[in-house]
Amino acid sequence: MQRVNSAAAAAAAAAAAAAAAAASARGRERRGGKEPAGAFESPGWRGGVRKGASKHSLLGKAGIMASDCEPALNQAESRNPTLERYLGALREAKNDSEQFAALLLVTKAVKAGDIDAKTRRRIFDAVGFTFPNRLLTTKEAPDGCPDHVLRALGVALLACFCSDPELASHPQVLNKIPILSTFLTARGDPDDAARRSMIDDTYQCLTAVAGTPRGPRHLIAGGTVSALCQAYLGHGYGFDQALALLVGLLAAAETQCWKEAEPDLLAVLRGLSEDFQKAEDASKFELCQLLPLFLPPTTVPSECLRDLQAGLARILGSKLSSWQRNPALKLAARLAHACGSDWIPAGSSGSKFLALLVNLACVEVRLALEETGTEVKEDVVTACYALMELGIQECTRCEQSLLKEPQKVQLVSIMKEAIGAVIHYLQQVGPEKQKEPFVFASVRILGAWLAEETSSLRKEVCQLLPFLVRYAKTLYEEAEEANDLSQQVATLAISPTTPGPTWPGDALRLLLPGWCHLTVEDGPREILIKEGAPSLLCKYFLQQWELTSPGHDTSVLPDSVEIGLQTCCHIFLNLVVTAPGLIKRDACFTSLMNTLMTSLPSLVQQQGRLLLAANVATLGLLMARLLSTSPALQGTPASRGFFAAAILFLSQSHVARATPGSDQAVLALSPDYEGVWADLQELWFLGMQAFTGCVPLLPWLAPAALRSRWPQELLQLLGSVSPNSVKPEMVAAYQGVLVELARANRLCREAMRLQAGEETASHYRMAALEQCLSEP
Repeated sequence: MQRVNSAAAAAAAAAAAAAAAAASARGRERRGGKEPAGAFESPGWRGGVRKGASKHSLLGKAGIMASDCEPALNQAESRNPTLERYLGALREAKNDSEQFAALLLVTKAVKAGDIDAKTRRRIFDAVGFTFPNRLLTTKEAPDGCPDHVLRALGVALLACFCSDPELASHPQVLNKIPILSTFLTARGDPDDAARRSMIDDTYQCLTAVAGTPRGPRHLIAGGTVSALCQAYLGHGYGFDQALALLVGLLAAAETQCWKEAEPDLLAVLRGLSEDFQKAEDASKFELCQLLPLFLPPTTVPSECLRDLQAGLARILGSKLSSWQRNPALKLAARLAHACGSDWIPAGSSGSKFLALLVNLACVEVRLALEETGTEVKEDVVTACYALMELGIQECTRCEQSLLKEPQKVQLVSIMKEAIGAVIHYLQQVGPEKQKEPFVFASVRILGAWLAEETSSLRKEVCQLLPFLVRYAKTLYEEAEEANDLSQQVATLAISPTTPGPTWPGDALRLLLPGWCHLTVEDGPREILIKEGAPSLLCKYFLQQWELTSPGHDTSVLPDSVEIGLQTCCHIFLNLVVTAPGLIKRDACFTSLMNTLMTSLPSLVQQQGRLLLAANVATLGLLMARLLSTSPALQGTPASRGFFAAAILFLSQSHVARATPGSDQAVLALSPDYEGVWADLQELWFLGMQAFTGCVPLLPWLAPAALRSRWPQELLQLLGSVSPNSVKPEMVAAYQGVLVELARANRLCREAMRLQAGEETASHYRMAALEQCLSEP
């Protein structure tokens, strides 16, 4: 790169003096009490320049300031003949000396505050990027000129040009991002006015770039996030501007920021958390607004959690106005969403703090929703919902709960009143508001409550059920908008992105656990059936099942999809038991049965999906008893495949296991079943009972079971283990299947006799089986 020649030294020195004077004036303004805007708030982007940002110097710092680049009302100077002549000289300059001289002449021809966008663009056309590029990259300064002055002039030119959004996104500006980022952390005299001015202009350039559509991505790729972090942590000149720009970048592209600069951002979080914990003035309330953006999408460092909890405890334990309390509640909600209750210490102090959080949240919800005609602060109330959800989780936790039993009882009573307010609000929601994010958030917290508690507020819940069914149906039918609503809720409640558990993308999934409880009760079940909930649930189940079918990568599916399918199965099981007539007459259950039959054979072969297979198998077996006359169950390939898979599920649960010091093995769970048996055993016993009921209804089933060798292998298993190791309920389940198979088919009886069935029946006191096998 050509060195800027020494003939420019005088002009550069003059420009440096002007820059020093301008920076000194800005310094006096700050010392007079005017701090740069944006230290604790997200920057607002306007025309490529951060709203509220300090304005900095323009051409060569020789008289025109960057703030003067804003359009003025009167633009007569754009036709100033003197300016035209000087611009011509600038365009025709052949060397550095002539360009410096022409720039100085331009600054004299244009009065401060009178430059408009067109004039600024014409100056740029005359100067171009070549000259500022050389200023930024020159290795040596002319004699008598400080080495950073030429770079300061180059940055000043860029700052002016970046006032034009089109120029701020120009490739020649974007490729300067790495150079500009280094200026933020460059060492130098902290009192040097020219250096300070250069830093101000650097921030103005970077902020202008951030205001363009693709600007944040370019800044992140150019290393700006790390530079901003280091500039803030160094607490040198302009560190407040570094923080403001960081906030803007995190708000625009949080995931990318953390991916590129996680160690540096965590260092900033540690510093902010420590400041928050120590703050005794109004800055702690500003930090409440700032800190949510700096919480990482992964694990929050434990020392940060300690500081944040301690700071919040002091704030929320004091008497506050709403503008002071609300940011603290939102920060607490963000922590609850990201970390659950892990950020709250165990012991008395932690339990009191959690109780305080939930109390304050419930009070805020009631104040906002019970009084009609008042404007609801939806972001605050949604944050309170997150804190209530944390309270629900802790109140229902049996082990290692932060709360003592009296505290749980008290909080449940308080939350019940708040949920009553939520129900009251939802009763007022008309069709025109159903797609609003706050309604979605309100349905979410009601769903979380109903998942654990349906006995209280039963009358109010029943009155609301028709609305909930219609609401869930509306969002189901417009699934893409429902997913978008979920993201809007996350933004409304907490932050632009949501670390931690994913917010469900449809209202129906939020309501499934509560509906599972309600379908057991006669009154609510009748309302759900009347409003068409079973048909909606069948459609939903089939849609969700498609996500798990071959051709889809199930490894990337969120756990909520499989949990939702299991909960749907539980609801259908309730309906099979309590409303069998509905299963027989509603065509949607025939479609559901067909899906279960075709899906189970592949499902039972998949690792890690045994619990879902158990739900599908058991539900299918129970429905098969009710739909036994259906043509689809008359020995079709699909029905045979289903029952073969169901036999596989039922038969592989237990094995014979040798025990040290004993000649006889014991009956034990097979390895695949051990980890999930606590959740599985009820389904397994119900499945055995349902299979037993299907045998006399489907004549082809007993021969099929015989071909699978299940009865023979079952008797062989019982004969190889100690009868004392087989629990009575297991004996009863096995006998039920064997008896029905023996009664249904002569060949089955003969096969059982050949397998020492009578002797085994005698050992296990299976009187019914022994009698059946003794008959011809």
